[in-house]
Amino acid sequence: MDKKQFAIIGLGRFGSSVAKFLSEMGYEVLAIDENEELVQDVAHIVTHAVSADSTDEEAVRALGIRNFDVVVVAIGQDIQASILTTLILKDLGVKQIIVKAQNELHGKVLSKIGADKVIFPERDMGLRVAHHLVSPNILEHIELSNDYSIVEMKVPSQIVGRNLKQLDIRVKYNCNVLAVKRDGEMNITPHPDESLNSEDVLVIVGRNDQLNRLEQAYAEP
Repeated sequence: MDKKQFAIIGLGRFGSSVAKFLSEMGYEVLAIDENEELVQDVAHIVTHAVSADSTDEEAVRALGIRNFDVVVVAIGQDIQASILTTLILKDLGVKQIIVKAQNELHGKVLSKIGADKVIFPERDMGLRVAHHLVSPNILEHIELSNDYSIVEMKVPSQIVGRNLKQLDIRVKYNCNVLAVKRDGEMNITPHPDESLNSEDVLVIVGRNDQLNRLEQAYAEP
């Protein structure tokens, strides 16, 4: 089965990072930006790198953009260019369009005009940093919706040696432990009587307000 082909439009820090990692994973990547210098910076990493104006429909069409499985619009501060590029990609029949948004309003507009997925890298990174500052045991925080999230929490020192039954997270915080990571292995049916060790990671799902309570309760002093 052929691997997916990706096109990345906008080669700032975010776009160039996405292009680099996809290339390193062995995918075919077309990198596009108006800035020739940015194009040259990634030319040795990606499959193809071209300088083009993504708001020029004919220029985009000439790149054969509709043949790519996924197009990521990673344009930086120019919201108008981001929206126009997304409209052009939609009109050209691109299969999947993923767009970086600057703020919530920008994201709403992108969704309305046909973006298949809108991402907020700055906001999401800020969220992860904030959670880590509050509780260094929080390794990952993934928003499922406005109300629910999943967190990966390294077992805090104060609960090492205790088990899930004793912690009773479901009753105390209305959150569910989905799995326990141990030695690189994911156990999705952890035994409630098995003691937790300092290297274990709990994968927990719940409402954001309840997860915040949980994080604060087990924040390291």
